[in-house]
Amino acid sequence: MSENQDQLIQQLSAIQQQLSQLTSRFDNLENNLGEVSRLPAKISQLEDDLMLLGDRYRYKDLQKYLAEENWFEADWETIRLILAVTSKEIEELTPEDIQHFPCNDLMVIDRLWTKYSDGRFGFSLQLKAYQELGGTFDTTVEQNQQLIETWGEGLGWRKNDRWLPCKELDFSLNAPVGCLPSRWWNSPYGSKMTNFFLGRLITCEI
Repeated sequence: MSENQDQLIQQLSAIQQQLSQLTSRFDNLENNLGEVSRLPAKISQLEDDLMLLGDRYRYKDLQKYLAEENWFEADWETIRLILAVTSKEIEELTPEDIQHFPCNDLMVIDRLWTKYSDGRFGFSLQLKAYQELGGTFDTTVEQNQQLIETWGEGLGWRKNDRWLPCKELDFSLNAPVGCLPSRWWNSPYGSKMTNFFLGRLITCEI
């Protein structure tokens, strides 16, 4: 074998070794990319868990119903959560109690609703609709009834100059933006509770 042939064989061998190393690197890169592609799902699950840290088990049922897009049961569960946080029955809960409702709990409930409805439902959407009509903390103090009625019409809660019974509302993603949760707003205190609750959402910067 000539010296040139021997050098060529050595060069080819070196090239093969480099190709083998590159192949191994590409395999590792592909595996890493596979891990990266799964990151959004892992991050999403982590965000869900972090939202529930305050009282993990308290919000599990709401999270379950929302994940299943069972908006009807999620609506009822929202009422149960508010009552559980305040340790009161619905007939005992007053607008004044809402002035001291924990902001953290409002934020958790809202974030769960907005996340699983892709930003269609939640307290923050309802507050945004109110503010877009000119609603402020001052208008909640004034208890501007005309503003509340116009707001209710936009959310799909009011039609033909009357408030709709909850059974007539749309419990699907076809409902108007901000329509849900809805049952909580149907308080024995009427618009007074509505204004106090909107005021609390504003104070908590939901």
